[in-house]
Amino acid sequence: MLGEEPITEARSAASSELDVLSTGELAELMNREDATVAGAVEASLDQIAAVVDDIVERVRAGGRLIYAGAGSSGRLAELDAEECEATFSLAPGRIVAVVAGSSALSSAEREAAEDDADAGARGVLETGAGSRDAVVVISASGRTPFALGAARAASRAGAFTACVVCSRDSELAERCDREITVVVGPEVLAGSTRLKAGTAQKLVLNMLSTISMIRLGKTYAGLMIDVVPSNDKLRARVRRVVAEASGATREAVEDALNGADGDPKVAIVSLVARVDAATARERLAAAGGNLRHALAQ
Repeated sequence: MLGEEPITEARSAASSELDVLSTGELAELMNREDATVAGAVEASLDQIAAVVDDIVERVRAGGRLIYAGAGSSGRLAELDAEECEATFSLAPGRIVAVVAGSSALSSAEREAAEDDADAGARGVLETGAGSRDAVVVISASGRTPFALGAARAASRAGAFTACVVCSRDSELAERCDREITVVVGPEVLAGSTRLKAGTAQKLVLNMLSTISMIRLGKTYAGLMIDVVPSNDKLRARVRRVVAEASGATREAVEDALNGADGDPKVAIVSLVARVDAATARERLAAAGGNLRHALAQ
């Protein structure tokens, strides 16, 4: 009933007369509401850090990060998984997303898929999730059936489970090993959780994946050193990264990258340590791929 609705479905007093506000007033209202999201995320930083440490432990040991979600939550998770593969040179399948209705042909079908708890469970099981993996389930309300099914299956498979929710004391949080609860309050447009809740989820997912990759040695001095140079933009970025990390000239950077078969980490070790590509690869292998540790040898 109405009294049992999660806060994500509540009506905001600040937006009770949206239809009579001017365009400028609406923009001001939405911007003011959006400005509260970062504070809500800040209140959950300890939870985020704890989940990151659990993710890193499993990925470092060869496990995977598996996201699961429905609607906007699922699409945000899918976006994060896709971007991480190229940004951090991850092998395909190391970060994956299980999304409700991913094979549906219409938005209506995708929305309907949110109610299928069994589909959530099947989706996680089809990834082969197990004790080596970390499964993070995303749901604004914390009670979406697809998300609950995914969490149940992940837990039964022995995976570490965590959730990203925007409602306190949610059923999803009860089913997971850890929770990240970011309470952003009612939306400007009641129930439209692609707004503040979606923004909060995007911020949290950014932290989970990016900080995990930093902890796994996928960055160096604020630079993306594991980029896959698959297009002109990324090849140019790799050249800039190697130049900034090494302080070498453009010509030296090009020579190092050619010798390293385009691998920026190998090129940086070669330039900074003044060794050939083969020796640079050996140093990186001995350091578990961590550039800073390889340079300290």
